[in-house]
Amino acid sequence: MGDMSKESSESCDFIIPEIKFTKLFINGEFVDAISGKSFETIDPRNGEVIASVAEGDKEDIDLAVKVAREAFDHGPWPRMSGYERGRVMMKFADLIEEHVEELAALDSIDAGKLFTMGKVLDIPGASHCLRYYAGAADKIHGETLKLSRAMQGYTLREPIGVVGHIIPWNYPTTMFFLKVAPALAAGCTMVVKPAEQTPLSALYYAHLSKLAGVPDGVLNVVNGFGETAGAAVASHMDIDKISFTGSAEVGRLIMQAAATSNLKPVSLELGGKSPLIIFDDADVDVAAELALQGCMFNKGEICVASTRILVQEGIYEEVSKKLTEKAKSWVVGDPFDPKVQQGPQVDKKQFERVLSYIRKGKEEGAELLVGGDRHGEKGYYIFPTIFSDVKDDMQIATDEIFGPVMSLMKFKTVEEGIQRANATRYGLAAGIVTKNIDIANTVSRSIRAGTIWINCYFGFDYDAPFGGYKMSGFGREHGLDGLYMYTQVKSVVTPIYNSPWL
Repeated sequence: MGDMSKESSESCDFIIPEIKFTKLFINGEFVDAISGKSFETIDPRNGEVIASVAEGDKEDIDLAVKVAREAFDHGPWPRMSGYERGRVMMKFADLIEEHVEELAALDSIDAGKLFTMGKVLDIPGASHCLRYYAGAADKIHGETLKLSRAMQGYTLREPIGVVGHIIPWNYPTTMFFLKVAPALAAGCTMVVKPAEQTPLSALYYAHLSKLAGVPDGVLNVVNGFGETAGAAVASHMDIDKISFTGSAEVGRLIMQAAATSNLKPVSLELGGKSPLIIFDDADVDVAAELALQGCMFNKGEICVASTRILVQEGIYEEVSKKLTEKAKSWVVGDPFDPKVQQGPQVDKKQFERVLSYIRKGKEEGAELLVGGDRHGEKGYYIFPTIFSDVKDDMQIATDEIFGPVMSLMKFKTVEEGIQRANATRYGLAAGIVTKNIDIANTVSRSIRAGTIWINCYFGFDYDAPFGGYKMSGFGREHGLDGLYMYTQVKSVVTPIYNSPWL
């Protein structure tokens, strides 16, 4: 927990704050890993070490689950009224708003995310999410049942118990609260395993939760690697539910571990290969801007990125030209520079993976319109890359790349557009650009994806359920659906004697 302060780069004057929290957070205290091991978290802007972070393992997960179980079975949190839990969560949100710059800076140095976007979107979004579910905490209702016999019945929605949250690295703050906030509102206790690439902000949030009055043992954060700490969460016999966001490959492993342990329920938000379908009647400037932002935002490290741009043949060439122009003016650089639109990929492994897919695109015969190489000699920066005339069976069209790589594809009819949009094993999101309401209605109902955006993209809202079809997973986050994932429904029935009516 030493001073790791340093300047971000010559391109800006912002000073990185001290890295205060690098240990595990268990039972309301920052503690070393039982093994004494640690790992380095790396700044993707330059490949340099930011800090050494305690490396949790199975023994640390066991300890965290033990205190979470005690807090659930005997502690005050599940026994508070929803109103009381909501007040604590509101205080938590207030504290986040008091530390916006520090938290945004942590996600920038750890994940390469734009500092400006962190201040405007990610960190305020965390407090918004907490407030949304704080408001729902005292509105968790069962139902009165009309039974067919001389009995009365009702249902209760009870907290599901101890939850294991496994968080991805692309949105360390957003995904932390999409899982933690509804679980807190429901009255659950939890163990959070952040991605090993981006552990820092989660530890800061754990600290703020303590200041807000979340009781000890309710929120525990154990950093570590997926193969060890993550696997221990998934297979733990005393965890009642798993919520995971990440790759389909790891999602499979988590389902297997849950099944072979205590058959705990699992919710999965997995990969995507989302289409944006642009029809001939679309405004070309608007369509091109939606396509570029949809694919390149957050350096393409976003599960719903519009990586497959399907353009109707009448405007295909015009859209291709406009996209190329826009991509050439897209600013790549230090995420602390307010003029920059794209920072570095999260780490060296992801950087090399994206470059390998760019090579595959060239080898498979797709036409490279722009980009296709690293940006600069230092850090994990990649130019925005656009391929045209991409075929459905090319790897750049089938695989989730998770980088700034776009596949442009041409189609003729509405029917062909629908067929090609659905020609993927994923089904997380899709976009439609058209002025024709009939086309919008037909296509939105025909695409097998959990979210459809019409004449917009990234139209997220905390009241709109979000999740996938097919290999993009199951379960829904956001909205009351996101809250109910952390509850169990119980039926209570009693007989009625001598009642004048049923």
